[in-house]
Amino acid sequence: MRSKFDEQLSQLNDMLVEMGAMIEKSIKRATEAIVNHNKKMAKKAISHDKDIDQMEKEIEALCLRLLLKQQPVARDLRLISAALKMITDMERIGDQAADISEIAKFLIGKEYIINLENIPKMAELTAKMVTESIDAFVKRDLELAQKVIDDDDAVDELFDKVKEDVIKLIHDNPDNGEQAIDYMMVAKYFERIGDHATNIAEWVVFSITGRHVGEEISADIGS
Repeated sequence: MRSKFDEQLSQLNDMLVEMGAMIEKSIKRATEAIVNHNKKMAKKAISHDKDIDQMEKEIEALCLRLLLKQQPVARDLRLISAALKMITDMERIGDQAADISEIAKFLIGKEYIINLENIPKMAELTAKMVTESIDAFVKRDLELAQKVIDDDDAVDELFDKVKEDVIKLIHDNPDNGEQAIDYMMVAKYFERIGDHATNIAEWVVFSITGRHVGEEISADIGS
């Protein structure tokens, strides 16, 4: 019975890695769409969101089968519960990549009046956070999970720089307000992706330690 359970846990890891790769690809496509006016990439990121939603459903179904049929012990129960929470954040990342791509479609053909240098930086960092948070889960790597949590500060700093750029742009020329707001929304979506990656990493911490990030007293059970 345990060998079957371990086999399904391995399948769960593989599916999470696959879903992580899917959302990383969506982030990259959304970035290409917004930075280079790439309508093809925008459409791919938007349509790809349906595949991410389907993967979430498949992982959820596997987790429920594990819970209902395998009667996991405390440590395994934490792991499966964390996976269920993680895929919710992962699905939201896919949604936000699609939202960025929708804005990119709207901006295609319009000359940028804004320096986009901080957007690719946010995209690269958040995509890395997503990948590392999934790796931390699969490898049971507490240090890597903490690194992802710490990296969110850098995403927030980049977002603050974007806000400063937007405020200056509108101050210098209020007619630029519409594009400035679009730029701000794109940055906000990337900032949210960073938040979701952080949530994933925090669930990894819970799955390993039995306690939530910030708790003073260990609730570790069955380890």
